[in-house]
Amino acid sequence: MNGSPARLWFGRTTHTRIKPFRRSFRHQIAMLEIDIDRLEEADGLSHLFSVEQGNVISFRSTDHGARSASVPLRLWAEARYAEAGVRLEGGAIRLVTFPRVLGYGFAPISLWFGYGPDGQCRGVIYEVHNTFGETHSYVSAFYPAGQRAVGDKDFHVSPFWSVDGQYRFTLRQRGDALALIVENLEAGGPLHVASLNVRAQTLTNGAIARWVVAMPFSGIGVMIAIYWQALRLWLKGARYHAKPEQRARRTTLARPIENSADAQDDLRKRA
Repeated sequence: MNGSPARLWFGRTTHTRIKPFRRSFRHQIAMLEIDIDRLEEADGLSHLFSVEQGNVISFRSTDHGARSASVPLRLWAEARYAEAGVRLEGGAIRLVTFPRVLGYGFAPISLWFGYGPDGQCRGVIYEVHNTFGETHSYVSAFYPAGQRAVGDKDFHVSPFWSVDGQYRFTLRQRGDALALIVENLEAGGPLHVASLNVRAQTLTNGAIARWVVAMPFSGIGVMIAIYWQALRLWLKGARYHAKPEQRARRTTLARPIENSADAQDDLRKRA
């Protein structure tokens, strides 16, 4: 576990649609990791980064969790972990997410790493947002590198997928490298595979300046990319699914499944 109150992550994301036709794209991404109990410390790391107020890069707690100032991030996260039988006993919680850039941000997925007092990761929350302002959490006890977890799909994220089937998560974080694969599964196999591979950098004025020069529209760009890819899928004839009412259950347990060489291979191929 990193000791800094916050740091940056840079890399790429890749999306591959497998059925009913194949389509793939990738683009560069930048993310923020922040200790949710050390927001004030994080706020002082750079003149170009702020917590709870606007800046070049900013983090607002109400963009995550319960999305309410009346429910602290830790209280929300510990309740989600408890649903998966995970007890942190006061250990750190570090959130890896897409922050606001020049005032705008959208986080299609955020990763919450919950640690025990010994510094060992005990649980992970995959917090998912859709473009309709809704959110859902998939929660798993932490599992060794290369092992997978699977959970029933309970949340509408795209008009080109039904809310059926399962998600399979493969996650590895080792020091300054983070890799995640999310597979959209049905009975006949995967329909879509999304991955991200990022490496950590210290949060400094220079790192943020390079980020904004290289990706000046990375905040609103996430949303633009989503709509652009949706348009291209529609033009190719992808089946459209009307948005259903969000299900009452807002947390889904992702069950660890047997470790396999395939999981390690998938992560290495996307590294």
